[in-house]
Amino acid sequence: MCGICGFNRRDDVLLRRMMNEMTHRGPDLEGTFSSDAFSLGHRRLNIIDLSEQARQPMSNEDGSLQMVFNGEIYNFEELRGNLEARGHHFRSRSDSETIIHAYEEYGADVLKHLRGMFAFAIWNNRDNSLFIARDRIGIKPIYYCRHQGGFSFASEIKALIIDPSVPRELNHQALYHYMGFEFVPAPLTMFAHIAKLPAGHTLTFRNGEVRTAPYWDLS
Repeated sequence: MCGICGFNRRDDVLLRRMMNEMTHRGPDLEGTFSSDAFSLGHRRLNIIDLSEQARQPMSNEDGSLQMVFNGEIYNFEELRGNLEARGHHFRSRSDSETIIHAYEEYGADVLKHLRGMFAFAIWNNRDNSLFIARDRIGIKPIYYCRHQGGFSFASEIKALIIDPSVPRELNHQALYHYMGFEFVPAPLTMFAHIAKLPAGHTLTFRNGEVRTAPYWDLS
């Protein structure tokens, strides 16, 4: 279990506070990426490849892509071999690095090649876009907020509401569902301006617009 977060501006203090709120998810390592367009934070629980080379955020060869990842990719060794045969160069032995090279190779179709549980975000410096994906049955969580031109995401809601610009208004529809079903169905949360990315969905943030789309369903 790891903790990931990010938002569409540079604020190193806020980024650190959001990461610290998720220390319990990743007590072993931490890392950040910051630019004027986007910032990413990661708290890591060491499981596969304990070296510094596996620290996140992780980039591709030229640094044009930056990724934070929570989860485990079960077929990463097979996928790594295929990517190396296509000319990709790896710096670590981690399953995380296979995602970013696979995204570089296949784009959004990377999800057809991944077997595992995951929530990851990839920032593209070339076109200033963010790509987020959640695993097929939603084992790993990801929440996001779009409010007054700002966009942020995190593994946990309490990391999002560290940001004072994120409203803390009750979502009455979510409360209605909770009282009836004893849970809140995605994409709703108890916060009116915070959503949960549904299982088997992707999110793209570009030019201030958020788009979500399913890539898998049970049928």
